[in-house]
Amino acid sequence: MSELTALQRRFAGADFLSFSEKSPGFIAIDVKTAFSTATIALQGAHVMTWQPVGQKPVIWLSKAAKFALGKSIRGGVPLCWPWFGPHATENSYPGHGFARTIPWDLLDARKLPDGRVRLEFEPVMNDAARAQWPHVSTVKYSVTVGQELVVGLATRNIGERPFVLGQALHTYFEIGDIRQVSVAGLAGSPYIDKVDGGKRKKQKGDVTFSGEADRVYLDTAGCCGIVDPVLKRTLLITSTGSRSTVVWNPGAEKAAKMGDFGKAGENKMVCVETANAVDDVITLMPGQTHRMTAQYRVIKHGR
Repeated sequence: MSELTALQRRFAGADFLSFSEKSPGFIAIDVKTAFSTATIALQGAHVMTWQPVGQKPVIWLSKAAKFALGKSIRGGVPLCWPWFGPHATENSYPGHGFARTIPWDLLDARKLPDGRVRLEFEPVMNDAARAQWPHVSTVKYSVTVGQELVVGLATRNIGERPFVLGQALHTYFEIGDIRQVSVAGLAGSPYIDKVDGGKRKKQKGDVTFSGEADRVYLDTAGCCGIVDPVLKRTLLITSTGSRSTVVWNPGAEKAAKMGDFGKAGENKMVCVETANAVDDVITLMPGQTHRMTAQYRVIKHGR
């Protein structure tokens, strides 16, 4: 029996779910509620889309995105775990960890009393992942689809030694025009400017864009918003268990070299990532669990 058939049989009574193959072996879950729809790939437990009913998509997925086993998807909500950026000691290990490129199991999917749908996943650790992450731990990922989209990572240290955890919800948001949006809520925050050689700076006012941007904002407060005058909305991002916020847009030159952004795709997206990175990584002691969540909500502008 194929994995697709097994899932269809296992969740046959869940009329809010359907399963399909985007490419051979690459299975996606379509979730439908009265409030919104979402698509989630089993590879990486990767939320690919989320769109409230009657509104524009909130999560951006490149029109040129490739759905291939073992390869990350351009767009959606890639999971950066259990480290962010390059590995601290091993340059050969994949940037941002392995979580987004390995399969995850769908443990549970249920409709909540208020009509939202909640899914829970855990990774299927292969030999390479175990070699790169020898710590005795568990991680689970939840996705709740409703009027808001809520995603959360819970990492538990079940071993006898502490370990350092870096992570991010590398969310791509759909916007009208990168040149007109701004990110509010980070004014006064210190940040590391990767485009300017890793210099440490302090944010003055809202974040605006005029080319490539790659910044790690440190010790952030857990709430910020993408103000979009073109789509006439603000995307409110509220987080818990996160001490960093990453803001990223590749700019035209870098996006063209990546090959999977599509024509001028970089103008229609911005990443605002809930994270624990650089100075703000987590030391998880034996027996401890760390939970990081992000809630995404649309606030429409007045007519």
